[in-house]
Amino acid sequence: MARTVYFHQHGGPEVLRIEDIDLAPAGPGEVQIRVKALGLNRAEALLRAGSYIETPALPSGLGLEAAGIVETVGEGVNDFVPGDAVSVIPPQSMARWPAYGELVTYPAGLIVKHPPSLDWQTAAAVWMQYLTAYGALIDIARLSSVDAVVITAASSSVGLAAIQIANKVGATAIAVTRTSAKKQVLLDAGAAHVVVLAEEDLAARLSEIAGPQGVRVVLDAIGGPIFEPLTGAMSKGGILIEYGGLSPEPTPFPLAAVLGKTLTLRGYLVHEITGAPEKLEIAKAFILEGLETGTLRPIIDRIFAFDQIVEAHRYLESNEQFGKIVVTV
Repeated sequence: MARTVYFHQHGGPEVLRIEDIDLAPAGPGEVQIRVKALGLNRAEALLRAGSYIETPALPSGLGLEAAGIVETVGEGVNDFVPGDAVSVIPPQSMARWPAYGELVTYPAGLIVKHPPSLDWQTAAAVWMQYLTAYGALIDIARLSSVDAVVITAASSSVGLAAIQIANKVGATAIAVTRTSAKKQVLLDAGAAHVVVLAEEDLAARLSEIAGPQGVRVVLDAIGGPIFEPLTGAMSKGGILIEYGGLSPEPTPFPLAAVLGKTLTLRGYLVHEITGAPEKLEIAKAFILEGLETGTLRPIIDRIFAFDQIVEAHRYLESNEQFGKIVVTV
């Protein structure tokens, strides 16, 4: 028997339940992991609430990231053996391959031997944030040292990963945050500039930072009214990559800026990387090299115990965290 988190109805954090289940051994091509830590993501709160891009049959498990020790391997798996320390690449379907459990099973292609210098909590906080930021900034935007990039929701795990990736390639990271409470920690985390939405005019501040040439790359998780000042500050031929929708307000289409500057507005999901084996291998190499050299350093905000999964999800929804929320198992 293994303790596993399920929800039987959509709703708030209180619908999460820890249940004992019998789990079959790893099948052909699969790896079974004894979980030591979980990384929490906003996608899991959306799935639980019934507003994610995936609609699971109920009851459903959930979770996208885990780190632990290989328990068993299925037929045809040659790259892993019991006892290996590994972490999990986020699957295409978290309902099919849920991570919230003491024992989980995944296709071998989604398992990674992470650097041994990482503890379990840090290893569980790697793949969703860095793959998301890498896919947008490197695979799509081809960010380089000549670029400045605007990063909204900058204190999120993906926002912080984007700042680090920008610095890794020599680009200038411009962080956008709601209040001044996180301004200094964002600067300490590597942002070259921080724009505080509650205190500064976004368009004017970005124009001051970027100058008349504008910003070529914007990574946005918010949408809503800030679309207009963001695109207004972009350079000709620039690209805005949208990977979220945190704003409850409508998102205007900035027609004049799009036409006048021939902008690209690009929706993006991390599945574009995780679902393409060749791209995933390149992304993994980039991230592993960064972890080993220290240019990429997961920032963990709070750690909860497995029995505190409801409290962990409540904190996830508070939007107060700076970096990753981790659960130890």
